[in-house]
Amino acid sequence: MKTDVPPPRMTDRLRCAIYTRKSTEEGLDQAFNSLDAQREAAEAFILSQRGEGLVALPERYDDGGFGGGKLDRPALERLLADIRGGAIECVVVYKVDRLSRSLIDFARIIETFENHNVNFVSVTQQFNTTNSLGRLTLNILLSFAQFEREIIAERTRDKMSAARRKGKWIGGRPVLGYDIDSRNSRLTVNADEAFQVRAIFKLYLDYNALLPVVREIDRRGWRTKHWVTRKGVTHGGKRFTKGRLFRLLTNPIYIGKVDFKKQIYQGEHEAIVETAMWERVQQILRRNGRNGGAEVRDSFGALLKGLLRCDWCDAGLVGTYRTNDSRRDRYYVCGKAQERGWGNCETTAVSESAIKAVVTEQIRRLGSDPRIVERIVAKAEQQRRCSAADLMLERQVTLRVLAGLEADAAADLEDRIGQMESRLAEIDQELRLLESQTVDGGDLGTALEQFGLVWESLKSWEQVRIIRTLIERVTYDGKTNRVTVSFRSAAIREMCQGTGEDR
Repeated sequence: MKTDVPPPRMTDRLRCAIYTRKSTEEGLDQAFNSLDAQREAAEAFILSQRGEGLVALPERYDDGGFGGGKLDRPALERLLADIRGGAIECVVVYKVDRLSRSLIDFARIIETFENHNVNFVSVTQQFNTTNSLGRLTLNILLSFAQFEREIIAERTRDKMSAARRKGKWIGGRPVLGYDIDSRNSRLTVNADEAFQVRAIFKLYLDYNALLPVVREIDRRGWRTKHWVTRKGVTHGGKRFTKGRLFRLLTNPIYIGKVDFKKQIYQGEHEAIVETAMWERVQQILRRNGRNGGAEVRDSFGALLKGLLRCDWCDAGLVGTYRTNDSRRDRYYVCGKAQERGWGNCETTAVSESAIKAVVTEQIRRLGSDPRIVERIVAKAEQQRRCSAADLMLERQVTLRVLAGLEADAAADLEDRIGQMESRLAEIDQELRLLESQTVDGGDLGTALEQFGLVWESLKSWEQVRIIRTLIERVTYDGKTNRVTVSFRSAAIREMCQGTGEDR
């Protein structure tokens, strides 16, 4: 701060700018609000000092909804710009903390005032900033203002923490699937968006990867949560990206919980995703996070990576190879034995081709028992009915969303409207196919028996998707040379019960 302060201007008129501020937007829509009250008090003070030449400028410098802890306030920035332009000779505020609650920021503002010979007046705390005593008094009062601000911030944080622990919604950006009830600040389910959220979770369970789901969501014309603030500012409604999809899939709000400071609390709102489905998605995300989805890109070891375990010590089997002449032989070894020595486990090594052959054979043999085929046919019929019901729901949701888009005249919505119309045509076609489809037990048994032939024609990433959808775990006992395949689906496990065979 400057020590040599130039004397104030000696003019007949002292042009005074009135600055007002309110931290929140509450009450600003009233005919006479806090900003008006502050300005009225400042104008009355200036009028009482008209004998000293003080004149209020008509320009309003009002910052409504801006805290005093920062300087990035539009009205304050205009005020400082006008001061640098020489249009203002005095700044009048109702109280010191209206200008700033930060001691450092206030010192910078006062330095700007001094550099341009601008006086500063507080209506309820009168000072003369052209002398050292006035500046000392200002700094003392501002220190208390900053202390009060910090106390208020601590109280606010404590209140938010207590509210979160009780599962209450304490504000923030709304998420897809929920609307905010302005009457009681609670989350209410948006039925159409909730359907989209559940469908997105199902898509991820089908694809086991983010990027294919993003492509499918975009093909259906779905977007992120769209909402309008009280000021009329539009937010959201953007295309999904991998990052946005990841945040949606990992948000515990969808199972009726709230996340606060890495702690999960039971929420007051209704869940829209089943807990079991949400947890399965988290497991896949964690697995893909550890290996970065490498099992899809890496052909060797990709098929059973993360599924194959040692039955003897429950360690994971890892892929490796050895070169025999010009041929590379691939096989699996026990991870524990590889790290701690081969004497720690009975399982040493097993050929990759042998393990793959057993797994595909177990899938093929599902069709060799008529009882299993019968259960599969019943399950397929059930899934056909469920798929048709889901498509009918999606059709209804798409029609409602499309009607809302067509009512909006924005030109940038044309592409999205076209996408959703195309999706409607696809839904109708899929519904017609489902209505005409029937599952024949004989055909199904033949298809399963020919699984091995079809399997060889699939691409590696297609094989990975099939295996990870069907199989939960594959164990190998190196002592008995026995492979056990455990299927992921509870329905398939039920189908296989009572066959008298290792599953």
